[in-house]
Amino acid sequence: MSFNTFGRVFRFTTWGESHGPALGAVVDGCPPGLELGEDDIQPYLDKRRPGTSRFTTQRQEPDQVRILSGTFEGRTTGTPLSLMIDNVDQRSKDYSDVAKAYRPGHADYAYDAKYGFRDYRGGGRSSARETAARVAAGAVARKVIDGVRIRAYLVEIGGDTIDRAAFDDSQIDANPFFCPDPAAAARWEVLVDNARKSGSSLGAVVECVAEGVPPGWGAPLYAKLDSELAAAMMSINAVKGVEIGDGFHAARLTGESNADAMRPGKDGKPHFLANHAGGVAGGISTGQPVVVRVALKPTSSILTPVETIDRAGEAAEIMTKGRHDPCVGIRAAPVVEAMMAIVLADQKLLHRAQTGR
Repeated sequence: MSFNTFGRVFRFTTWGESHGPALGAVVDGCPPGLELGEDDIQPYLDKRRPGTSRFTTQRQEPDQVRILSGTFEGRTTGTPLSLMIDNVDQRSKDYSDVAKAYRPGHADYAYDAKYGFRDYRGGGRSSARETAARVAAGAVARKVIDGVRIRAYLVEIGGDTIDRAAFDDSQIDANPFFCPDPAAAARWEVLVDNARKSGSSLGAVVECVAEGVPPGWGAPLYAKLDSELAAAMMSINAVKGVEIGDGFHAARLTGESNADAMRPGKDGKPHFLANHAGGVAGGISTGQPVVVRVALKPTSSILTPVETIDRAGEAAEIMTKGRHDPCVGIRAAPVVEAMMAIVLADQKLLHRAQTGR
């Protein structure tokens, strides 16, 4: 059995391949009566869309979404929403070598080992093209959690990090890297250009913050808000690490320095003096901003020749032709936002089902 569905109450199933005629998502569990049209989804897809700068793959996909079911007169009906995005710029001939040998770091060998058969065109189901469907589903999730602000941005490319003191939210949409530090964005232009021209690739770290999440979402043990977020983020292509709050840095702190001290606040609610926990304690939201960081490996499809084996197990060498992101993390920011929204929507509905509020 293969698992293509995520979520408990608000859940979605993605379908389609990188070089198939289309891909999409079926969203189930969305409450009825929410205003929803294609114009509510398209802006998020446009942020993830390929070919928008020289720093991403030059595959030209408009990523125009169509809502095929689940709405009537501009509102959700409570029945499954079917969202479809056509593929219009496939070049399957670029993958003739991939049919014969495995790309190291990619899912080629693992898919063959599991299924004994694979769609080698662009990686098929393992392609990051699948994330377009997640972004569409995430746009629906945002309607469920109206009032929660979600923002993702890059804090590191190729080991070069932003200056937190120079953080400027208005800069995130002003450059092709979703970078809040304009000086870092200028350095990254050189880094990514050099990687692209040399036929290599770079990794990245994306940070995502959700503000306006009320206290109480999540569960103490097996549906913890942070464990659900970790699972959601790890399901994204190329993600190799996830941190909640201070993450691994928390292991280097003392108990008193790691504690999110509280003082009396307004309306009987606590005023937190820190947020090392990333807005989650005991698996349940505290009312503070929910903070997640995601580490993405360098793109596995590169022009630099790499040693490998072919399907017969013989030694080979491969370089991947075609159009690929020199840093897959750049277009991951909208995907991370989408998965954050989907988890929060699911947790909101689970909380309401258990507590009635």
